Amino acid sequence: MESLGTEPQPCTDPDCRGQHAPAERVALAVALCAARGNKLTTLRRHVLELLWERGRPTGAYALIEALELRYDRPVGPPTIYRALEFLISQRLVSKIESRNAYVPRAHPERQHDGLFFLCSICGASTELEDPRVLRVLAEDAAALGYRVDRRVVEVQGACPNCVPAGAV
Repeated sequence: MESLGTEPQPCTDPDCRGQHAPAERVALAVALCAARGNKLTTLRRHVLELLWERGRPTGAYALIEALELRYDRPVGPPTIYRALEFLISQRLVSKIESRNAYVPRAHPERQHDGLFFLCSICGASTELEDPRVLRVLAEDAAALGYRVDRRVVEVQGACPNCVPAGAV
């Protein structure tokens, strides 16, 4: 995947459901990192590209295998975990806790927390922005006196491709 020549375009459609070209999202990631005074190194960029190419939550060791094929040399776990930590810190990637896997954020230019629908049959994931859910979580946390550091909501089920017709 090559994003050179692709202009980064922040999404202005609140209901797009993350339907963007991977090259466009990687170009946006490069621009966001630069604007934040950070650098999307070649390795970090390759990890992000792999996550976009895979299109589903991917574990660190699957990323290691893919990068070893790409680079034709060993890649150690600490290298991948450092790259993933950076991508998470820049809100370019989210960790799917229940699968110990990672997905690219559809809208890293927006300040929102992850709400993910995960298919337990095919492994697909869909990121959703729903301010109503996030508002309820914030209200409940405040009522309980919690200071929330991070929110990741994961909903497990079957995606439209895996649900038998009429079974919803």
